[in-house]
Amino acid sequence: MYAVVGTLWNAFCTGFCLYGIKMAGVIDEKVDAGLMEFLLFGALISAVDPVAVLAVFEEVHVNETLFIIVFGESLLNDAVTVVLYKVYISFVEAGPGNVYTADYFKGIGTLVGLIFAVFLAFLTRFTKKVRIIEPLFIFLLAYLAYLTAELFSLSAILSLTFCGIGCNKYVEANISQKSRTTVKYTMKTLASIAETIIFIFLGISAVDKSKWAWDTGLVVSTLVFILVFRAIGVVGQTWFLNWFRLVPLDKIDQVVMSYGGLRGAVAFALVVLLDKEHVKAKDYFVATTIVVVFFTVMFQ
Repeated sequence: MYAVVGTLWNAFCTGFCLYGIKMAGVIDEKVDAGLMEFLLFGALISAVDPVAVLAVFEEVHVNETLFIIVFGESLLNDAVTVVLYKVYISFVEAGPGNVYTADYFKGIGTLVGLIFAVFLAFLTRFTKKVRIIEPLFIFLLAYLAYLTAELFSLSAILSLTFCGIGCNKYVEANISQKSRTTVKYTMKTLASIAETIIFIFLGISAVDKSKWAWDTGLVVSTLVFILVFRAIGVVGQTWFLNWFRLVPLDKIDQVVMSYGGLRGAVAFALVVLLDKEHVKAKDYFVATTIVVVFFTVMFQ
């Protein structure tokens, strides 16, 4: 719930409020963006990256409940963000009048991922005599789940995410301990390399003035909104969920979750991918994203 509802809350509220203060004149007129562009920016800037928080959690040994909640959020919020991003990109590029009913069903990619997970679970039941190929099957079928969703214009990110969820539940029991270790550390290595490369590009972009444009109103407003709406979202959802939880989350847990809203590689990667022909305020969005990433990583 924190990943899906929380991300949607942050994205919509940030986008609408930025549009509101643009109409109020707080943001400079040079920032050529309408409601749809601000909603697009709100979606990409809502990609919370709790990887650093999880690393700290492991060191200080926080309670297991809080660790699981933040881990679950880290697993799904990027997928929700990318799906929202792609929906808004479709609106911006095609225009609201050219978006058809079929465009709203891209979330069916989850079904594609689950189908591949079931097939992989079935396949790994017969690999006991050839354990060496188990990691290969896992990587290959996960990639096929991604490609299949892309082929049918579905959400490839959701497909891959739910394939991973299904594999974690059913495939892990079928493969050997050596295969589990191989898959685990190979994925950690690849993820670390990819994130490092993105942060290198972020550092290069930060000193290359040709890639961004500055607007103080947009930067300050974005920082305020993401912090405020993150806190409101966490407190509001926790209040509701505590009615149904056997072990309620206390105020300290809520403070830690609110403070752990780091923005990172996903937000920067998405803003760089924007097409300047369709999103004329891209340079301003890039500058704002760089500031948000540096601020949340260094001060939070």
